[in-house]
Amino acid sequence: MKLIPTPIEGLFVAETDLVSDYRGNFSRLFCERDLADAFGNRKIAQVNRSLTFTPGTVRGMHYQKPPYAETKLVRCTQGRILDVVVDIRAGSPTFLQWHAEELSPQNSRMQIIPEGFAHGFQALDHDSELLYLHTNFYKPEAEGGILYSDPRLVISWPLPVINLTDRDQMYPLLPDDYYGIKV
Repeated sequence: MKLIPTPIEGLFVAETDLVSDYRGNFSRLFCERDLADAFGNRKIAQVNRSLTFTPGTVRGMHYQKPPYAETKLVRCTQGRILDVVVDIRAGSPTFLQWHAEELSPQNSRMQIIPEGFAHGFQALDHDSELLYLHTNFYKPEAEGGILYSDPRLVISWPLPVINLTDRDQMYPLLPDDYYGIKV
């Protein structure tokens, strides 16, 4: 595995080798040793999967508030997505900047998202499946979110946005005095 820093400090993309032959292919999904610079001493507490049926569907932008903030490793195991993260760390030099990566089984890339980032994605193909590794347990009362279309972010979604949940549509716009979360 190769860790690639992004323009946002602490946010990494990991590339894995895809080994293919006449039987199919193989790739490593997680290696504590190879990902130590991104994960530090954090341990995986939970693994989740999502399947999104329709291209254009957006899920997000979600985060967990401290003390339940989490680092996430996100990998697309089927289909194709645009994975988007927003830096909401109070005092960060890249506060409210976003970074996006196309993830697919073909490119074998993953995003490693540290605490203090909101996360969402848009399905680019039918039946796009994601695998998430989390360093903390989900706490509904610690969940937060940012509206996917907040004008302070200007996220460039490649397809028309469809199929938002009521929750994701109802997140308020960021107020002018929003200073982020302390992690």
